[in-house]
Amino acid sequence: MSTSTRENDEAEPQRGYWRWSKQDFLPEESFQSWNNYVSALSQTWLRFKDRLFSRSDDATETEELKKQSEHDMKRCLNWWDLIWFGFGAVIGAGIFVLTGQEAHNHAGAAIVLSYVASGFSAMLSVFCYTEFAVEVPSAGGSFAYLRVELGDFVAFITAGNILLESVIGSAAVARSWTSYFTSLLNRPKNSLRIKTNLKEGYNLLDPIASGVLVIASVITIISTRKTSFLNWIASAINTAVIIFVIIAGFVHADTSNLSPFLPYGAKGVFQAAAIIYFAYGGFDSIATMAEETKKPSRDIPIGLVGSMSMITVIYCLMALSLSMMQKYTEIDTGAAFSIAFQSVGMKWAKYVVAFGALKGMTTVLLVARLSQARYITHIARCHMIPPWFALVHPKTGTPINATLLITVASAIIAFFTGLDVLSSLISVSTLFVFMMISAALLVRRYYVRGVTPRENLVKLVMFLVIIIGSSIGISAFWGLKPNGWLGYTVTVPVWFLGTLGMSLFLTQQRVPKVWGVPFVPWLPSLSIATNVFLMGSLEYDAFIRFGVCTVVMLIYYFLFGLHATYDMAHQQQMLKSKVDQTETI
Repeated sequence: MSTSTRENDEAEPQRGYWRWSKQDFLPEESFQSWNNYVSALSQTWLRFKDRLFSRSDDATETEELKKQSEHDMKRCLNWWDLIWFGFGAVIGAGIFVLTGQEAHNHAGAAIVLSYVASGFSAMLSVFCYTEFAVEVPSAGGSFAYLRVELGDFVAFITAGNILLESVIGSAAVARSWTSYFTSLLNRPKNSLRIKTNLKEGYNLLDPIASGVLVIASVITIISTRKTSFLNWIASAINTAVIIFVIIAGFVHADTSNLSPFLPYGAKGVFQAAAIIYFAYGGFDSIATMAEETKKPSRDIPIGLVGSMSMITVIYCLMALSLSMMQKYTEIDTGAAFSIAFQSVGMKWAKYVVAFGALKGMTTVLLVARLSQARYITHIARCHMIPPWFALVHPKTGTPINATLLITVASAIIAFFTGLDVLSSLISVSTLFVFMMISAALLVRRYYVRGVTPRENLVKLVMFLVIIIGSSIGISAFWGLKPNGWLGYTVTVPVWFLGTLGMSLFLTQQRVPKVWGVPFVPWLPSLSIATNVFLMGSLEYDAFIRFGVCTVVMLIYYFLFGLHATYDMAHQQQMLKSKVDQTETI
């Protein structure tokens, strides 16, 4: 940029953070008048074709789009903070609830193998996320990565689904927080909720759940650094409780409870693995904090891979201790650890377990407020939602507007909606986005615009179709005939040959600068297969909900998001041309 242009920018008066003009919400040309909007709608198909194959780049996501926030987020986190953020984001009530449920219903004593299987799948996704987070250190996380490799449309539909699930998930955790708090006080189940005459599932109002969400949001708004410190303390206490549970469990262990080890066979192990996979959810939150990390290339790999490795070991030890304390047929599906300790004469331990679960849910909500707000901030930077939500406060260095949006949405849902209704909304979105990230990583490694020959691009698309198609086939055969073997003799070799073909007939076009996934394309391809396999183990209703959410996202995209991003892209192109002309002169 020329000196005169820079001086003009510096001379422009600084605008205040709290502002409400139309230009702050709808600055794009398409929304300046009704006629403009109608004209934009009439060009929807042309604009869609233009944006469908338009991809961003690393510099745009990490540098250019940050200008939309007007102020930078404060770089105040290191690898130690990220490890504890990993603990805070992942270890919630899931380990205490899902372990007993799945040991009793599906896996038996082999529940530890279910945690190994789901942990392995999660680690594959962690590797892919880590490479992207180091190469594209943006607050947008998976949204930014998919925009770079697969384009606006795929990024928005994928990110929109997972964001919607995150809002609903936060509301569910907040409702669970109230339930565990009630249990800790030794009071009746719904005694802290307000009973009304509304429809069943919406008739128990929960002001405590909404209050917890608001308090967590206020903390994250004040300072990311202080939030990290508070998360560190809460996660350390929760870890101490978990260590107590593991040690006490092994002290009262009876190895005879491990027999029979596989009462439901391999099918039960993988059915349980698909469900307890959600106990590993949340690690992607670390990737959204890249802009606030002092040294992303060093701190993010340590934070992501380090925290998830330790969490996998902790989960397996907890599952094993429970299986040895009680026979799988006697494990309680509602309060597994509390009842197990009671059976060995430690009735008081149920309060320790409830306290640990409460602490775990608190940190999950705290880290979720951070990551979801940054996710929204980056989506707003791209103008897919009003850019007012992209603003970063100059004093706190945090995205207050984005935090308010996510908090209001979650708090309203948590206030009115029962936990049973919220739990039924768990969808395939998480596994879907992990699968897409793995596919995007393969695209990143094997395709560079302007460098890769068209012939190699065609081969890459063909091999990706083979890998994803065969993975769907493996998942489908598992769902239809889990005890059969004939279908696997076709689908597994096809997956293997597709991955082998990519390895032999394509040359990697890009080498990671600092940290990269090893054994490419094998590990990303295996990540695709495992995520699709686990998706196939979910209920049919989950795919219906995923489809409905996607349709809602499509309607929004074609009515608003498409035209806003189209206008922004063309405005930036015009601005770049003017700058180039000025520099030439």
